[in-house]
Amino acid sequence: MLLEARLESIAAEVMKEALGLEEAPNPLLRPCGDPAHGDFQINGAMALAKRLKKSPRDIAAPIAEAIVAHPAFSAASVAGPGFVNLTLDDGWVGACLSEIGGADLGIEQVANPETIVVDYSSPNIAKQMHVGHLRSTIIGHALVQLLRKVGHKVISDNHLGDWGTQFGLLIAGLREAGGEIPGDDPLAGLETIYKAASARAKEDPAFAQVARDELAKLQSGDEENLAHWKRFVEITLSSLRGVYDRLGVTFDEWLGESAYNDRLDGVAQLLLDKGIATIDDGAACVFFHEMGEIEGALPDAVPKRLRKQKSPFIVRKKDGAFNYATSDVATVQYRREVFGADRALYVVGSPQALHFEQLFSVMKLLGEPMRLEHIAFGQIQGADGKVMRTRSGESVSLGSLLDEAVAQSRRVIEEKLADESLRIPPEEIDHAAEVIGIGAVKYNDLMKNRTTDYRFDLETMISFSGNAGPYLHYQYARTRSIFRKDEREWPAVWDSAIEVTEPAELALAKTLLRFGEVVWKAGETSLPHLLCDHMYSVARTLSKFYTDCPVLKSEGAMRTSRLGLVWLAGRQLEVGLELLGIDVLEQM
Repeated sequence: MLLEARLESIAAEVMKEALGLEEAPNPLLRPCGDPAHGDFQINGAMALAKRLKKSPRDIAAPIAEAIVAHPAFSAASVAGPGFVNLTLDDGWVGACLSEIGGADLGIEQVANPETIVVDYSSPNIAKQMHVGHLRSTIIGHALVQLLRKVGHKVISDNHLGDWGTQFGLLIAGLREAGGEIPGDDPLAGLETIYKAASARAKEDPAFAQVARDELAKLQSGDEENLAHWKRFVEITLSSLRGVYDRLGVTFDEWLGESAYNDRLDGVAQLLLDKGIATIDDGAACVFFHEMGEIEGALPDAVPKRLRKQKSPFIVRKKDGAFNYATSDVATVQYRREVFGADRALYVVGSPQALHFEQLFSVMKLLGEPMRLEHIAFGQIQGADGKVMRTRSGESVSLGSLLDEAVAQSRRVIEEKLADESLRIPPEEIDHAAEVIGIGAVKYNDLMKNRTTDYRFDLETMISFSGNAGPYLHYQYARTRSIFRKDEREWPAVWDSAIEVTEPAELALAKTLLRFGEVVWKAGETSLPHLLCDHMYSVARTLSKFYTDCPVLKSEGAMRTSRLGLVWLAGRQLEVGLELLGIDVLEQM
């Protein structure tokens, strides 16, 4: 059982007995805001005051007196209007840590695993990945890892932008260029063609019509245009895979918008037949502010704020073409029918909030039972506080950003090798620079609450002190160094219990005890920064522990116990980094 759930269960039973209640109440257990007051706090006395017709403090007093007799607690005191502050018992903490010393590290499997589709990254075909794809890619990958770790069946899907208006422009532009892609880099050449064609279409109505005709031919199955489209896809995927390999990101599915093309006409007709969509100026649209009752719709399918929104959800244009709104509806249906999905997470930036609110409401109007969640995130900004761009105003390519991070990592590593604060074998420097540089970029992003914007600062993120990826890498490598010196086979010596007596031991032990709960919460709330917070706490308390509690100089049971703490801390750092998609280094 997870730590808080375990303590909550204990507290509920104690409250039931102490207060003579027929049923165990909700203790409303929370971590203490200030460690000086204890480790946890029971707030349930205030909730019971009206029912029991007593003051909260009079209810809290017998709870505190009874709960301190339980072996999990060494102290309990009433504070404020009726809180009960609890301090965990040192021996109980050590015994619990000994229990989680095995492979699972206290990470429990969910009782009712779900099939969850995580939709993330989703770059467009014929374009390079840019900095705007970074957050979706690494947040999505972390959520896949976290949800799988607690037992869910997770399907990672890269929903590529591989269908739509841009392909008519590309094909028309390619024909204008004589069928040749300019330059040595095919993907960059496709971008050049698209930009030129897009600009021309805005100025030249005849060319714009040619592009629309080429798109119509593609969507109707014209062999020549399909061959062009397949070539665009192959060129793009070759580039994408190189970036994903550097990031250590993989996908179970690469189902782009084109995968649902055959379903689109049926989607539009279904929405019209059910009265969800109506024809407006030749287009099939969903107008939420005019929405009446729809038979079979889920309760509260259209929230009040959306009923005030006059922007339509267009599922078929007046020229008969479909858009990504239509394909998104078809995608939800496919994921339920083919994958048997219970949930789908869309890891997409905050600016798309309205689109997803509309999509989710349409699916509820259709009676779709699958839970759909928009995992929104903020923007990455440059030093000026604006969206990151090159000097020419272009979006920064993701590949170039990773190159910069690795180069900065190498500079810092070389400086620290010169002053002997790092010890990396010469033949491993290239690998270390890549791992530390890219890991720093990932950690710096994931340590922020995903809903916030942040400024991209390589100097801050590639730091071996403070809350930064390289600091965690270094603390993990220190644990590995200790076990190379101990020369025993760990974790084979978990026979001996962990005993905590010194304050630094206890602080580290209490931190380590929370790992399983943090992993569960980070996944279920889609907030990877909770795991980052925990790992930084492990790294800091581990560093203080090294200072105050000699490990290899201690002897007997104390040495084994302290090695157990180091082993557990190292494993949590290793597994935590892996869940965030970050590699580790065994030696630094």
